Amino acid sequence: MTETKVRNPLAGRRRKAREFALLGVYQSLIDADADYAKIDANLLSVLSDEDEPVPAELSAEDFDHCDQDLYKSILSGVMDEKDELAGLVGAHVDRPLERLSTIEHACLLIGAWELKHSLETPYRVVINEAVELTKTFGSDKGFKLVNGVLDKVALDVRPDEVRAG
Repeated sequence: MTETKVRNPLAGRRRKAREFALLGVYQSLIDADADYAKIDANLLSVLSDEDEPVPAELSAEDFDHCDQDLYKSILSGVMDEKDELAGLVGAHVDRPLERLSTIEHACLLIGAWELKHSLETPYRVVINEAVELTKTFGSDKGFKLVNGVLDKVALDVRPDEVRAG
C-alpha cells in the first residue's frame, strides 16, 4: 500500500514567507540605503506590476497568503542585526561575504537569524529551509556552502540542541 504524504499548509506558508524575505534581504544587500519600509513597498509594487520580472515561484497571491509575521520578523530582524549576523556567518566562510553570490549571502543571513531567534523551529529545519532557498534561487552548488556554514553557526548558537542530535 502506498502512503500519501500530506503537506502541512503552515509549512508552505512559512516557506513562502522565507522566499519573500529572501527578496527583501537580497535588495538590502544590493542597496545599502534601502530601509525596511522601502523594501516592503518595493516588493509589493513589483508583485503588482505585471511587467516586472518576478521569479515564477512567487506571486502577489502567494504574498497575501504567506506567513506575514514570519516574513516581517525575518526581514526586519536580518536588517536590524546584519552586522552581527555577518560576524556569525563570516567566522565560517573562507572569503569576505561580499564575494559570495548575493543569494548565498542572503540565505546565510536568513539562516543565521532563524537559528538565533526561531528557537521553536528545530535547527535542522532552519538549515534545510536555507538550503532549499539556495537551491531554488541560487547557483547549482551554492547550497553546499550554505549547508556547511549554517551547520557551524548552529553549533555556535544552539550547541546543546546540535549535540543532542
